[in-house]
Amino acid sequence: MHETTHGTAHEKSREQSDEQSRAATGHVPWADRAWAAVLERTGQTAAEVGPRFPLYADPETGTWKTTSRGSWTGGFWAGLLWLRALASGAPQDRSAAAACTRRLAHWIDQDTATRGLIFWYGTGLAAGPGGDSLAAGLRERAARSCLAAYDPERQLVPWGEAFGGPRMLARVDAVPGLVPLLAGLGAEGERAAYGHLTRHLTLSRSERPPRPAWQAGPDDGWTPCAEPAPGWSRTAPWLLLGLADGLHCLADGVNSRAAGALWEAAGGLTEPRLAPAARLTAPPFTPAAPLVPPAQEDQPSGPLDTSAAAIESVALLKLAALARATGRGNEADRLTARARQILHRLCTGHLSARGALTDGCYDAARALAPRHELIWGDFFLAVGLALLTGRMEPFAT
Repeated sequence: MHETTHGTAHEKSREQSDEQSRAATGHVPWADRAWAAVLERTGQTAAEVGPRFPLYADPETGTWKTTSRGSWTGGFWAGLLWLRALASGAPQDRSAAAACTRRLAHWIDQDTATRGLIFWYGTGLAAGPGGDSLAAGLRERAARSCLAAYDPERQLVPWGEAFGGPRMLARVDAVPGLVPLLAGLGAEGERAAYGHLTRHLTLSRSERPPRPAWQAGPDDGWTPCAEPAPGWSRTAPWLLLGLADGLHCLADGVNSRAAGALWEAAGGLTEPRLAPAARLTAPPFTPAAPLVPPAQEDQPSGPLDTSAAAIESVALLKLAALARATGRGNEADRLTARARQILHRLCTGHLSARGALTDGCYDAARALAPRHELIWGDFFLAVGLALLTGRMEPFAT
């Protein structure tokens, strides 16, 4: 289902009604409806997959492709189960979430930088608002293992060999999760987190559009990788998410100049996507970057990637919270406005009747699950809705 430039008159009328209701009550009715649908879908998924981990689901039947150990996406399923458990308060939901988190332990010593995704999102809600001490211990063990893998000369945790291919890669999907995971280990961890974040930012932003993957070469050099290709839908969202978490968890560990450089990097990635401040109360603004991007920028008629949009919405809401806390009110309003637009588009244009976020693209180059429900898309949509409606603190996960 592709985006249309203009909604129907009914959709516009309904959005105006929702806006009036939100102003009067503090609620966002369309987001509340979507939140309930996503949690209902989470329950259905749990019943279907049992102890296995969902990866992607057929857009027509809703049937999940599953894995036994979770692959790089296992933490998102655990995180979704914790969102459901915290929302319902049901003991059986909490038990299911805790059991799923414990099943991530296999990955603690695996050689992959995606341990950031696995353990930050798989334990954040559990160890934080969930108060699960076993999850907190799991997260610390994983963080220490990642810190041991940090290469101080290259200034990053290498991509690793767990999924095959060269080990010494820098990939943008190694940034989110790993930055706060490392930063939680004190001064040494903060230094590694900052090095990891800035190494990826420097490499990716050396080209336009940002290049998502680089391979280490001789004499401390780096060679651009062909895959994922520049223009990959999740490049900027992953970087923005890592930046938001870095600005939050490294606030006391970097000087004002370093913090300013991180804000500058965030601005460079967000500015083309945001409406000018003067347009926030004007008729709808069409940004340079679509609300739901194509999976590959140079293939605008190809599949969309709603998972990239969902990730971006969470990153923008986190950045908005930081901007508001540091006196950047206008910037916070602009960031929030785009995040809200993205979430509204996802919920009204791509959320199925059963609560599945469809039109996600796992891997366009290989035509793998090109228009499917993706478990990380469901997770970030749920987190974005929780943030927008005040159900969750911005940096709970």
